[in-house]
Amino acid sequence: NIMTVDDVRLFELPKFIDPRGSLSFAEQNNQIPFEVKRTYWIYDVPGGESRGGHAYKSTDEFIIAISGSFDVTIDDGTRQKKFTLNRSYYGLYVPKGLWRVMDNFSSGSLALEFASTKYDRNDYLEDYGKYQELRNDGKI
Repeated sequence: NIMTVDDVRLFELPKFIDPRGSLSFAEQNNQIPFEVKRTYWIYDVPGGESRGGHAYKSTDEFIIAISGSFDVTIDDGTRQKKFTLNRSYYGLYVPKGLWRVMDNFSSGSLALEFASTKYDRNDYLEDYGKYQELRNDGKI
């Protein structure tokens, strides 16, 4: 099943607010539309720096800006769509097979990411030309 930028979804997460502070959560197979096999976070990114510039062949991911803000630009080889994440109660679902770049990080930002697979270096596509070739051949 070939995914496009139209398959990317921004989910509003549950939010509980009281005078002591706010609480939000995300559960696998509920707000996160897959079983979580790995969780990681990106932090200490210098303001304005860029990360990403890759696609996954078989990994779905779910990204939350726990603190600060950053942009996630999704590219399906034909179209691009940019999402600004700046609230800790929104999660961005990015299905496998889509190129993504994270940039425009604010100082002190923290990105929390959930993945549908365990870490596998072979799952990464980091050459955009090769990515486009596989897309054009209908392989991802």
